[in-house]
Amino acid sequence: MRTNQRIGVLLAVTVLTGGAVGAGVVQASAATDRAAAPSACRPANHTATIAPSDSSAGHRHYRVTLTAPRGYEPCELAGSPTDARFLDHGSDSGISAGAYGDQDGAVTFGPGHPVHFDIQVPNTGHGTSVDEASFTLQAPGGEIPGASFAEGAFTVADGTLVGPVQQGA
Repeated sequence: MRTNQRIGVLLAVTVLTGGAVGAGVVQASAATDRAAAPSACRPANHTATIAPSDSSAGHRHYRVTLTAPRGYEPCELAGSPTDARFLDHGSDSGISAGAYGDQDGAVTFGPGHPVHFDIQVPNTGHGTSVDEASFTLQAPGGEIPGASFAEGAFTVADGTLVGPVQQGA
């Protein structure tokens, strides 16, 4: 009978503590090893808008601002976005963009830390109206997979350049 009582007590303790001692270690590890929040740098985890910016001699400028809502992990971006494509109502304009500026500087992006980059368009008088840009963000270690999209009416032309990502909105 004493053995049955011990087994009963051991079973009760096991059920109340969520398992054997070894299982408790696994549970603690699972809690500390759980995945962090998704990265703000992933295209699905941020939003981007395009707005006119101050013009310079011979160029129109547009600011692309990226923001991330709460719940995402900050990440680092570097250099100019690549593979920039410009669309009008979903149709590709056929104009691609080069890069300018410091391609090595890194900035932190995430909730409460918006970033922006510049689209510099030659003021040649031969522009194409578009309402969306797609681009691939860069991290210090390379490309971030997937295309990000930004919306806003602007004009592009041959010779359009994209500047490096910078801190602030």
